[in-house]
Amino acid sequence: MNKLEQLREIVRRDAVKFGKFTLSSGKESDLYVDLRKVTLNPAGASIIGSLIYDMIRDRDIDAVGGMSVGADPIAVSTSLAAYRSGREIMAFLVRKTQKAHGTQNVIEGPIKAGLRALVVEDVITTGASTISAIERIREAGMDIAMVVAVFDRCEGGKEAIEALGYEVRSLLTRRDL
Repeated sequence: MNKLEQLREIVRRDAVKFGKFTLSSGKESDLYVDLRKVTLNPAGASIIGSLIYDMIRDRDIDAVGGMSVGADPIAVSTSLAAYRSGREIMAFLVRKTQKAHGTQNVIEGPIKAGLRALVVEDVITTGASTISAIERIREAGMDIAMVVAVFDRCEGGKEAIEALGYEVRSLLTRRDL
């Protein structure tokens, strides 16, 4: 079984629920995918980081991050996979709201203007969360190289992000489940 097949099995086993759910986008769905059950699991995180790093290995990317909380373990696992392969790609997180104390950062991590960023997301539905992260990352002076989601619900989010001019790829889609 290859890494992608392993990930699909872990997601099916640990993260997928069928029923009636209201998503963060406000939409109702018969499918809920709680990827934190996979991204915070060492086996799942390791596979995800490895798959994403394989996807970006030959790209000019300096940093990886996205909207906190969903993207945080994905960014770290991708950064670690890169490091194990001899490359430094810094992880960062984008806060939903600006910190009210200290440095009042919106983005946390060892980043600076001019870096090329990979934006990661756990689940894409409408793309609103990813687009919000992209806006904040650009405001920090970073360039967006591409967007990678672990799971695309295939409900228009990918297309909304691509309409802004960004390449979007995913490891799994609803069709894979």
